[in-house]
Amino acid sequence: MATVTRENIGILNDKITVKVEKADYLPSFEKALKEYGKKANIPGFRKGMVPSSLIKKMYGNSVFADEVLRSVEKELTTYMQHEKLDIFAQPLPLPENDARQIDMSKPIEYAFAFEVGLKPQFAIADLPNAKLTRYKVEVTDEQINEEIERLQVRNGKMTEPETVSGDDNVLNIQFIESDESGNEIENGISKDNSLLVKYFSENFRSQWIGKKKDDFVVLQVSKAFDEKEKEWILNDLGFEKNDETAADKYFKVLITKVGFVEKPALNEEFFKTVYPTKEIKTEEEFRSSIKEEIQNYWDAQSRSQLQHAIYHELLDHTKIEFPESFLKRWMQNGNEQPKTQEQVEHEFPEFSNQLKWTLIVDKITHENKIEVSPDDIKHLAKQQLLSYMQGQISDDQQPWIDDYANRMIQDKKFVEESVHRIQSNKIFDWAETQVNAEEKPITREEFEKLQEAHQHHHH
Repeated sequence: MATVTRENIGILNDKITVKVEKADYLPSFEKALKEYGKKANIPGFRKGMVPSSLIKKMYGNSVFADEVLRSVEKELTTYMQHEKLDIFAQPLPLPENDARQIDMSKPIEYAFAFEVGLKPQFAIADLPNAKLTRYKVEVTDEQINEEIERLQVRNGKMTEPETVSGDDNVLNIQFIESDESGNEIENGISKDNSLLVKYFSENFRSQWIGKKKDDFVVLQVSKAFDEKEKEWILNDLGFEKNDETAADKYFKVLITKVGFVEKPALNEEFFKTVYPTKEIKTEEEFRSSIKEEIQNYWDAQSRSQLQHAIYHELLDHTKIEFPESFLKRWMQNGNEQPKTQEQVEHEFPEFSNQLKWTLIVDKITHENKIEVSPDDIKHLAKQQLLSYMQGQISDDQQPWIDDYANRMIQDKKFVEESVHRIQSNKIFDWAETQVNAEEKPITREEFEKLQEAHQHHHH
């Protein structure tokens, strides 16, 4: 009769030894040989009529080894299920095991040892006492005016005047790398763009006034644009963010077309164009809708920022002990492609962080009975479709939308990705109910700097 013993060999690291006697594997070995005899195709013998002695001689040792190892695996699995062992990955066979010891002519007791890494018990970080901030971005009249102007330009009528007359002219231009005198540099950068005159710095704009198609200006990005515009112009020209010389290079900027947008008046016709599903009669109501939209955008950004802070609170302040030596051995030998010790040491910090987050997610999901239903997945499919249509459908119950959602939940990849995304959202929804975040008013500029500092910290 098989015996299984277990001993601790390190932190959350146990050795399990399985011993099997001949009574555990001989019956299945003999049965397997008979099956081979029925199926074997050997020249000179009819199928199923091959002598058992020949079958044993030809296949015996490999079938014997298979059955011994299969009985070991069966005993190991039964033991782990009975003991309710919650382990990482799969048991690792220990180097002391030697399958070459298995010999059909010696049906004796065989012992094989494995090591397992046990999942730890732990408590989730104390979210109610975490010092977190929920930022409330203040929407100003200036932001509302900017958005209204953007919508007017987007929905305006484009004309093509002969000359540039002011800040609201649209310039179709070509940036051509040159020297200070405007002589083009061979194999230099050449890039088309379209900019409003007002995107240039205030003291530079006058250089465009009176210019027309095929005229040009020689400029340095550092002197022609303010900081914010300078950054995205350099990015558009293909420069690396840390290239300190880029902004001082010279460009011959050639006008390929002068445009001007005749902005629509702030009337009901325009309001209907921007918000086709709303009944907006006055400019005050229009501004109120714009403000609500901007506020919703910043509230969503603020929520993302809070959720990221919650993620770090959970990851940094949930104390979990790992069977580190086991996990490193598993990383090194547990996959098809073995890794070097150096690779394992380099990859382990990120691997253990991911493992830690997986355990936290599993615990929160289990303890709070967080589930993802087919209706959740259908709802997500509909939301994605509506976002593609840019909210131009007012009724998400239309039959064809339902048909689309039903088709999507047959797509295995979509379902897997959706389950992960919905589960993640539900976990953070739960976590937000646990924290007592202090609400703090903040300007758009301050919040953008905070986001930028966070991005720099993580890249």
